[in-house]
Amino acid sequence: MAMKIRLARGGSKKRPHYSIVAADSRYARDGRFVEKLGTYNPLLPKDSEDRVKMDMERVQYWLGEGAQPTDRISRFLEAAGVLPKKERANMKKAEPGKKAQERAAEKAEKAAAAEAPAEE
Repeated sequence: MAMKIRLARGGSKKRPHYSIVAADSRYARDGRFVEKLGTYNPLLPKDSEDRVKMDMERVQYWLGEGAQPTDRISRFLEAAGVLPKKERANMKKAEPGKKAQERAAEKAEKAAAAEAPAEE
């Protein structure tokens, strides 16, 4: 079994509430799971103690059994000091798209052409 530690969504529309579960990766996101390990409520303020609650003993057990945490869960575990911090960098995220780069290049060319005759 390929085990994962992941979030299972609950709550009503626009009011999410997540359970942190250990589940087989082949099961549906909100479907069957092996064990509930904690809760996550994104509606609470970031400094609230109740925002993320985890049974760290059981999480350690599942990590020892080879369960892979999802990205969001690994961030929670890094904040708790269980996992070492990963280097995350998406340098291309801040770059504009191809068309926006083309428009900026055209605008720069027009500006340079407009300045050249004005200097003479």
